Order: sequence, then structure tokens, then C-alpha cells
Amino acid sequence: MALFGKPRAGGFMDEIRCDEPSYLIWKWHPAGSRPGDNNRENAIRMGSSLRVKDGEVAVFVYKQKNGVMQDFIEGPFDQIIKTKNLPVLANIVGLAYQGDTPFQAEVYFINLAKVIQVPFAVPYFDLYDPRYLDFGVPTAVRGKITFHITDYREFVKLHRLMDFDLTAFQTQIRNAMARYVKGIVMNIPSERNIPVVQIERAITPINEMIEESVRERLERDFGVHITAVDIHAIEVDKTSEGYQQLKAVTMDLAAATAKAQTEVNIKNLQDTQRINAENMGETLRIQREEAQYAQRKQTQSSNFAAYQLEQQAAVGIAGAEALGRMGANGATEIPGSGGMNPAAMMAGMAMGGAIGQNMAGMMNGMMQGVNGQQPVAQSLQGMTPPPIPSISYHVVINGDVLGPFDRNGLAQMVSAGTLTGESLVWKQGMTDWARANAVQELKPLFDTAIPPTPGIPPVSTSGQ
Repeated sequence: MALFGKPRAGGFMDEIRCDEPSYLIWKWHPAGSRPGDNNRENAIRMGSSLRVKDGEVAVFVYKQKNGVMQDFIEGPFDQIIKTKNLPVLANIVGLAYQGDTPFQAEVYFINLAKVIQVPFAVPYFDLYDPRYLDFGVPTAVRGKITFHITDYREFVKLHRLMDFDLTAFQTQIRNAMARYVKGIVMNIPSERNIPVVQIERAITPINEMIEESVRERLERDFGVHITAVDIHAIEVDKTSEGYQQLKAVTMDLAAATAKAQTEVNIKNLQDTQRINAENMGETLRIQREEAQYAQRKQTQSSNFAAYQLEQQAAVGIAGAEALGRMGANGATEIPGSGGMNPAAMMAGMAMGGAIGQNMAGMMNGMMQGVNGQQPVAQSLQGMTPPPIPSISYHVVINGDVLGPFDRNGLAQMVSAGTLTGESLVWKQGMTDWARANAVQELKPLFDTAIPPTPGIPPVSTSGQ
């Protein structure tokens, strides 16, 4: 009577549960049954208790004439087996059986929480660089795949639970992984442009490619969920003839490429230095001409009266020369006049007299002003007084030479924080650039806030 387990009220009942500490698929047998004796091995009485722990699922497999049918009980579950627990059983048993009548079913427990790790290896195969297809390099791959079962219904469809062997199942996954990985690695040099001699360094991106590619395949083919694919090593046989030949060819190519790139870099550097030198020379020339022009204009402004007299004298000289040419032309203009043109001569004499009087007046006024014989206001009647001489500095701001700036401009730059005591300045007469706070006449700009110097009002010409 031990065939059906411990006796209970109403007959001999069974307690169906899995006590295995570690398993993926486990088949339950009634206590005392003999494997292979299906009539007794799979005999289960109605009213037997079923215990399914959390993370497990119990699968009842019924063999019928029209095929195989299953009932699935997910844990946690701890109840007496009834037809309402097993919908398929209700169709099979019907009302003809009593509660203690045994029925035939194989019971399997599937561990949904069990994580399986399967190591795999791809033995040496020839790997080719697409640029040099004559040199095959022996390459091997080793790794590990981790998976567990989530969709147990799909898993049962793909595998015969009654003949399930975990070792054989792991072998199937191991062989599939070796086939998948080999196909991926063989195409990596051409698809990802990774040289064969450097493929060992690309293990991380190759691992990501393999995991992404095999995940869907294994879930579709084996009904398992892949949690990780770890490629431990990609081994290249560096002692092989193919590797040695490929290494020699690629080293020569790499050396030639590096040499050509170095030459290009040197030429680019030389061109850049030449262009910068030309730009710097042109910049300095422009700055020098601008500084000279500014200095010249400043000198002219400081000696405006003498400059004005000089320009007026030049105009007078030009007029006198024109008068001479008019006289020369007038001597031959009128035929039969005996070499004389009275009208031209009279016009020339009038123009010359006017120019002479103007020049004499200007010289007289200048001399009187210089000798102090005439007030300044009277000597400057009709003219704008010259500006007060001011300092004029060039400054270096952010590596650029700017200016020239007068005192007001420098004071505004100090207020704005653009010009500091450490900034470099230069003006006409200085032998080299100097820090602003080292120039004596610029020190007050940094000691205290000096307001801009107001312009001097123009001198009144009314004589008051």
C-alpha cells in the first residue's frame, strides 16, 4: 500500500511537492513507485494535496489519444487537488470517477527562479582581414551565458518534459552559442572595420554585439530568457604563420601611414607658422604706420598755426607757378602782337598781387603773434584753436594690439576693467612695451578713479 503514499481519510492519498534544493526541471514520482512502470508511476488519486512554492510552477501532463494536454499551477499553492484546480482533468475524468479514483498524469516542477550558467567555447577557426584575404589567423572565443525560464508555457511547447535532461539541454545551448558566436566574430573585421591583429582589444564592443544578436535567437529557439552573455577571451594564435605574415604586412602599412601623416602634419605646421608670421608682419606694419600717422597729426595739431601758414605758402607758390605759365602762354597766344598778350599779362599781374598781399598778411600776422605784438585772440581770428597735446598709447588686450587711446579712453578702459595695471602699453618714444602701472604718467589711473579730463572751451574771437 506504500505505492500511493501515506493513508488519509477517504483512501490512500498523495502529497505532491518538490523538495529538490537545486533544479530547473524535476519530475515528481509517487512514493514507492518504480521508474518505467507508467501505470503506477503516474497514478494520482483525486484528493491528493499539491504544494507549489513561490517561484515554481507545477505542470500536469495528460497523454490522450488526441495528443498531450497540460494543466499549469503557479506557486505559491497548497490545496487539495480538485477538478476546479485542473480544468483539463475535469474534461478527462467527468462524473464517472469517484473522489478516490486514481488518474494518470505526469507531474513536473519548473523552477522559474533558477539561474543557469553555461560556459561555452568556440574552437580555433581561421579569421580573415578583408584587406588581406590570403592570411587566415586561427582565433578562438571563450565565454559564458546566463539564463532562466520565464515563459514556461512556451518552454513546454519547445521541449518534451517527459524526456527532459538538463545536461543535454545545456549541451544544446552550448552548441548553439558556439555556432552563433563564430558567425558574428567572423564578420566583425569587415562589418566593423576592426583589424584582425587588434581584435583582442575590441572584446567589449564585440561582447555587446554578441549579446544583442543571440538574445532573441535563444529565446525563440529554446524558450529561455537570457540575462547575460560574457565573452571572457578572444584568443588569436600569434605563433601561426598567418598571424606572422599579416602582422608584417600591417606593420609596414602602419609605418607608411604614420610617416605620411607626420609629413602632412609638419607641412601644415610650417604653413601655419608662415601665415602667422606674414600676418604678424603686416599687422605690425599697419600699426606702425597708424602710430606714425597719429603722431604726425598730433604734431600738426600742436603747431596748427605754422602748419596752416605752410599750406597757405604752398598755395601761393602754386599760384605763382601758374602765373608764370600763364605769362608764357600769353606771349604766343595772339598772332601779330609782337610776342605780347596784354590781357594775359594783366590777369597774371592781378593774381600775383593778390597772392602776394595774402602771403604778406599771413607772414605779418604770424610774426606779430610770435613776437607778442598782437593778442592771441586777434591772431587767431577766423581760425579754430589747436587741441591741447595729449598722451596717446597703444595697449595689448587679449593678445590684440589696440589704439592709440588718449587719457580719457584709458580711464574708461580702467573703469570697465578692460585695462589693468598688468596690461602692456606703448607710445611713441618708448623703446619697448611696459606694464601700465610701471609708466609714471599712467600710475594715477590705477591709484584713484580719475574723471575724464574735460575739453578746453574754444578761445573767444570777439576780443572780450
